[in-house]
Amino acid sequence: MNYILFDGNVRNNLLPFTYTRPVADIRIGILTIREKWEKHLGLTTTTLTEDYLEEKYPMVEMETNVMLNASFLPTEQLVEMVQTLQENQAIYYKDEIVAFFTTETQEEVDFDAYEAIIYNEELLQLKCVSDIFSLNEKAIQSDFHLVTNGRKSEPIPDTVNCINKENIFLEEGVEINFVTLNASSGPIYIGKDASIWEGSTVRGPLALCNNAVIKMGTKVYGATTLGPFSKVGGELSNVVIFGYSSKGHDGYLGNSVIGEWCNLGADTNNSNLKNNYAHVKLWDYETDRFESTGLQFCGLMMGDHSKCGINTMFNTGTVVGVSANVYGSNFPRNFIPSFSWGGASGFTEYRMNRVNDVAKMVMLRKHVIYTEQDQRILQCVFELSQKYRKQHH
Repeated sequence: MNYILFDGNVRNNLLPFTYTRPVADIRIGILTIREKWEKHLGLTTTTLTEDYLEEKYPMVEMETNVMLNASFLPTEQLVEMVQTLQENQAIYYKDEIVAFFTTETQEEVDFDAYEAIIYNEELLQLKCVSDIFSLNEKAIQSDFHLVTNGRKSEPIPDTVNCINKENIFLEEGVEINFVTLNASSGPIYIGKDASIWEGSTVRGPLALCNNAVIKMGTKVYGATTLGPFSKVGGELSNVVIFGYSSKGHDGYLGNSVIGEWCNLGADTNNSNLKNNYAHVKLWDYETDRFESTGLQFCGLMMGDHSKCGINTMFNTGTVVGVSANVYGSNFPRNFIPSFSWGGASGFTEYRMNRVNDVAKMVMLRKHVIYTEQDQRILQCVFELSQKYRKQHH
């Protein structure tokens, strides 16, 4: 069977992260949503997404296809239902379409003519950016089971202080010594060739993906995911970093989501709780205004390729778009459009030629090529986000 992950109607609620990737390629838990589906199905998937992302994330259509709503995280039971879908059948969860069967010859999909199969158990769905950190604990739990089931952890060195050792899993090539790992409140997964340096203290759930680094004396607690090749130091609480990003030094980051190729300067701090303890509002790209998250704790949402200088302070519920450069004293405003350059004293537009030069150098440091395809995607995001810079600069 051919499986195609589609963005669904929540895509705009997941900006700025979906500017540069389909919904399926958001990381939550240990794996991206696509990797979860592929691991469950034992098959590769393709994507139905925005036109400008299609070149990098193409769709392959066959005679018969099952379309999967990428905003839903798979469960074993859901996957079994998906695998038995027949023509003109669709799976629903609380009035939302989760999956449906299509054929190549179908011109239109008329859901009224479909047989509706209802999924009754709990399903995790990403409906807005704050869900990425809010649901991360449950996502790590289920990924931990999926990834480690029936496998044996590499031995944990004697210098490592462990609590609830059976809830800790090390892949091969892990470098770890003189560290405290407490897995009593959730599992700790340490990916291939990842390292945790001396003096760090970690309280699970934690997903440390392949080649990621936790630097000396770092404190990590509250369900946290550090994606491949990311590097962190300081204090982190309930943070999701997609990968290839650095928060290399002291400073606090809490209840936050950071995309790829970001860099937070030394002593960057974010607020995740308002002084009056009220619910935090976040910029909503769907409604083009600030909307309440219903959460008391909510920090920084930062899109791919964005950076901030040393000693940057981010206010509670700040949204930074793609490829922004933030620096200077005082709090910058809490919606910073993509390709903005500046800080509390004002912003100018970050020009595409400079963006390309920096992206090329940054990616090369981690042995990744900044392709013309990547360049075209950023160019499209630059144009799509133009209206916000006009309003806010």
